[in-house]
Amino acid sequence: MQPILANYTASITELKKSPTQLLKDAGDEAVAILNHNVASAYLVPAALYEKMMDVMDDYYLSKIVDERLNDGEESIRVNIDDL
Repeated sequence: MQPILANYTASITELKKSPTQLLKDAGDEAVAILNHNVASAYLVPAALYEKMMDVMDDYYLSKIVDERLNDGEESIRVNIDDL
């Protein structure tokens, strides 16, 4: 059985009827859209989506930093005031 990763759920029929009302009822949280009681999509408010993108961007930037710190080359210490 597939987990539902949202506190709010709605059927596709409810989504077709009033997507704006679904977002309003859920507040700042995602809504799992169910098809035959299985999550087929998630309706995510714009503010939450933007936060998710920021978190993913930070994650990928941290991976780049880790790769560059561990690339075998000697680090160069720089004072920001000297720049």
